[in-house]
Amino acid sequence: MREQLSGLAWAVWRRNLDVFSKTWQVNLIPPAIEPVLYLLALGFGVGAFITEIEGVPYIRFIAPALFAVSVMNASFFECTYGSYVRMYYQKTFDAIVATPVTIEEVIAGEILWGATRSLISAGIILPVLVLFGVVDLPGSLLLVPFAFAAGLLFASIGMCFTAVIPNIESINYPAFLFITPMFLFSGTFFPLDLLPGPLKALALAVLPLAHVVNVARALTLSTGWDLLFLGLLWIGIATPLLFLLALRLMKRRLIV
Repeated sequence: MREQLSGLAWAVWRRNLDVFSKTWQVNLIPPAIEPVLYLLALGFGVGAFITEIEGVPYIRFIAPALFAVSVMNASFFECTYGSYVRMYYQKTFDAIVATPVTIEEVIAGEILWGATRSLISAGIILPVLVLFGVVDLPGSLLLVPFAFAAGLLFASIGMCFTAVIPNIESINYPAFLFITPMFLFSGTFFPLDLLPGPLKALALAVLPLAHVVNVARALTLSTGWDLLFLGLLWIGIATPLLFLLALRLMKRRLIV
């Protein structure tokens, strides 16, 4: 069945932006503080014992990974907890589909908004990393548009989970069984090369964050170009497939 999409998806996106702008202080402060805490605790704390990884100071090694994690969290949780609340508790989706906006456009607008949350998060975190002197310029500026692309990926994944979970408490399952393992085993705090061969291959095959980390690390450290192209290819293939899957699953849920 062909999905029905038009520019009205941006009207849904604009609605979420208007709501966000009313509480922007609450939404902007945590994303700015979290990477600083990780950078201080791990970069300077653990980094005092681990001086370098692959010739790179430890704090510079984890900085792009912390950027990638923040991008993931912003879009994934916006399209799980945020979208579920709007769908089930606030009945926002029901109100919107009473207008000429279709279900597909509502979901597309939600995913676009989730990607925008990643973009906003990137705009907050990148200056922090620049102030700490842990990323290279001007290559790191490419992280900002890349954050939107990565946000589309994780927003689509989050929406797929939102489509199948029975209640809001069940979001804990993908949060702890999917997001947390990715946080730990996607090359965030140590190189994937340290994993056994099969586990490394599995991480690159099924963990989206591994590719986002590789791309972010290549852009900020100006190295690892082979992993950058592999990551962009993986993201470029997976994102539209997951986007379409999210539309189908959410349409099935809302129609039922």
